[in-house]
Amino acid sequence: MYAPPIQRLISEFSRLPGVGGRTATRLAFHVLRAPPEQAAALAAAIVEVREKIGECEICFDLAEGPRCPICQDDRRDDALLCVVEQSQDVHPIERTSEFRGRYHVLGGALSPMDGVDEDDIHIAELYERVRAGNVTEVILATNPTTTGEATALHMAAGLRELSPTLIITRPASGLPVGADLEYADELTLGRAMSGRRSLNP
Repeated sequence: MYAPPIQRLISEFSRLPGVGGRTATRLAFHVLRAPPEQAAALAAAIVEVREKIGECEICFDLAEGPRCPICQDDRRDDALLCVVEQSQDVHPIERTSEFRGRYHVLGGALSPMDGVDEDDIHIAELYERVRAGNVTEVILATNPTTTGEATALHMAAGLRELSPTLIITRPASGLPVGADLEYADELTLGRAMSGRRSLNP
């Protein structure tokens, strides 16, 4: 239907998550119509990010160099460790400006049906950090999905065995600010009810 170079570009765009055939075609033709310097800048940015960005040697977040900016920041609280599934989960937490501890990026969630077990993600490294450091609290901020919940429960059991005095917490989940009860699904409303807090002085 299209010349082979265009078809190849469409095929490559369609590999991106959330990009279907029509969107891939629009993106390909946008690149084709863009000034040569814009297309070259896009290609250079893709090559650069693949060449320069890797994993932090401590927390496994994305980093340019051996350590990410958070692990290099001496002002962070070493006693507080937040565990997330993926690197992109760090930034929403950082935007809240409510957390000043360290992070640990698992690189996924346990899913035996998909062939993802403990050796495929950074759980052993988490245990090692807790064993070696002065961590007093671990926040298990995995996603509130079936695999995320299972991963959090698995890690909580391992952490309790490793350090009985360690505080293990999970972020509260429930109704978003401004939401109406009538539009909440049963699972979200159930979590909001079970995680209710006292308003007593």
